[in-house]
Amino acid sequence: MKNKIIEVLETIMDPEIGIDVYNLGLIYDIQIIDDNKAKISMGLTTMFCPLAATIPLMIIDQLKEKLNVDVDVDIVYDPPWTPLRMTEKGRAMFKERFGYDIVEMYKQSTQVDKE
Repeated sequence: MKNKIIEVLETIMDPEIGIDVYNLGLIYDIQIIDDNKAKISMGLTTMFCPLAATIPLMIIDQLKEKLNVDVDVDIVYDPPWTPLRMTEKGRAMFKERFGYDIVEMYKQSTQVDKE
């Protein structure tokens, strides 16, 4: 069932970034409780995300509609989201959409901060 949940999550786009929540790396954990119940832990790209209430509802609605799965979505802030959480697919999608590799830029910026 976890793979089916991931397939659905890959159809749910972050409305601001335009990349799905799974490949963007917002999904931290998926726990299968039973055949029709799951628990998802997710992060947000920022603590002040204006869609903090909307995205979990999108996940809940889509999983109920497409798989008849009830899901609890917990938003976690620790560890904070960084571009390093993105999948390779998400990274490629970001690069295609915005024209640069956010992971490389993030690595460079955090390396500069340490020097």
